[in-house]
Amino acid sequence: MKKIFKRDQTNEKELIEQLIKGDSAAFELVVGTYHSLMLSVARAIIGQAFADEVVQDAWVSAIKALPKFEGRSSLKTWLLQITSNGAKTRVRRESRQLSLDDGWESISADKFDHTGHRLDDVLPWEEDTPDALLENEQLQAIIEERFNSLPANQRAVLTMYDMEGMEMKEICNILDLSASNVRVLLHRARTTLHHTIENYRDN
Repeated sequence: MKKIFKRDQTNEKELIEQLIKGDSAAFELVVGTYHSLMLSVARAIIGQAFADEVVQDAWVSAIKALPKFEGRSSLKTWLLQITSNGAKTRVRRESRQLSLDDGWESISADKFDHTGHRLDDVLPWEEDTPDALLENEQLQAIIEERFNSLPANQRAVLTMYDMEGMEMKEICNILDLSASNVRVLLHRARTTLHHTIENYRDN
C-alpha cells in the first residue's frame, strides 16, 4: 500500500526518497505544492508564451536530477532554481534582450534597506496600492503591460518578493544573485511601476 503524503509533510528526505522510487502520491503532492509557483517565476522571467514549456522542462530536469539532490537547499528552492535557470537559458535562446537586466550597477547598494526600499526614496512603494489599482481596469492593463516590459530579473524579483512573499535570502539563492543586487533590482522594478502609476494619474 502506497503511503499517502499530506501537505504538512515535513520530512523532505523521506519525500524525496519516495519521488526517486516513482511514488505517484509523492509526485502529486510536490506538483500540487510547487507547480503554480514555478510557473509564476517562469512567467516573470520569460513571459507567458514560453512559461509552460519552461516549467515542464524543469520538472523533467528535476526528476532526472533527484538522485543527486544533496539537500543543501529546500526542495522548493531547488525546484525554483531549476526553473529560473531554464527560463534564463530560454531568454538567451530567444534573444529577446541582450541582458537579463542592464545597468543595475548604476545605483549603489548601500542606498537600500534590508527590505529593498531605497533609503532616500521620495516615491515609496505603497503596501495598499495593488488592491486599489485592481479597481481601475485601464490602469491595471497599463501596469501589466509595463510589468511585462521590465527586464527579466526585475520581473522575477518583484514577483517573488512582493507578489509571492518569498524571503530575500531564498530569492538570492534561486536567481544566484547577491542580496545587494536583489535589492537594487527590486527598487528599480518598484520605481518603474510607481512612475507608471504617477504618469497615469497626472494624465
